[in-house]
Amino acid sequence: MKPVPTGRLWTFMLFCVLIACKKEDAASIPGSTTKPDLDIAETLPPVQVPVSYNLTTNCAGFYKALPARYDSTSKRYPLIVFLHGSGEMGNGTTDLPKVLKNSIPNLISKKKFPPSFTSGGKNFSFIVLSPQVKNWTTPEDVLAMINYGIKNLRVDTTRIYVTGLSLGGNTTWNFAAKYGDMATAIVPICASNSVTTTKAKAIASHNIPVWAFHNEDDPSAPVQKTIDFVTQVNSYKPNPKARLTLWPTGGHDAWTKASDPSYKENNMNIYQWMLQFHK
Repeated sequence: MKPVPTGRLWTFMLFCVLIACKKEDAASIPGSTTKPDLDIAETLPPVQVPVSYNLTTNCAGFYKALPARYDSTSKRYPLIVFLHGSGEMGNGTTDLPKVLKNSIPNLISKKKFPPSFTSGGKNFSFIVLSPQVKNWTTPEDVLAMINYGIKNLRVDTTRIYVTGLSLGGNTTWNFAAKYGDMATAIVPICASNSVTTTKAKAIASHNIPVWAFHNEDDPSAPVQKTIDFVTQVNSYKPNPKARLTLWPTGGHDAWTKASDPSYKENNMNIYQWMLQFHK
């Protein structure tokens, strides 16, 4: 066998290096469909950490939960902003653990929040941001939390979901009415604010998907408030129609069952229901 001429050998080696680099570069482009991490489902629970940050004058801290593989991927993730109730208000620092008492932050802290969800044949994992407020939560607090997420994290801006309980449920409605362009879907739970024509019409006009929850024996937030809100929104014929789930008992705590990943209607929990919708 004749030896390969030196010049030809070097040309061949250079060609191999260039091909390898091209493949590596294509795979490293954020959002590239050739990136392997885009299709890998998370198997480990999300990692939740406290963050001290002056988000607004009313919020000096929040919990940030990221998918376990967040730092080793290039993908963008759907965002859930969770809004706590009045009993969990605090200074955002030493009081922040109060936010872990209920619903989604509680599930994450106990490693009971699923690493991934399947919707439309695809796997999704959430970024979850849970701000703590000093006084009543405002739509501006929520907007600031979303903007923080968009600026500092890889948020899929077509999938921004807001949910809250009691006081947080009130703000969930109010946020959707005021900043409808920012909300992909909302899940208000045992809210107590009264519907207004302006708010109902605003939510319906943006066709914001709504799934509201309440217990009929709620002694703190009358169930009729939620019934009226859903009815009024639907009177403006949004697409999709706002949906309502009522349970006969449970008192003020409708959030434990509503946020439980094992609770499903039409074979979907609230997280899979959210993921149906994107901008």
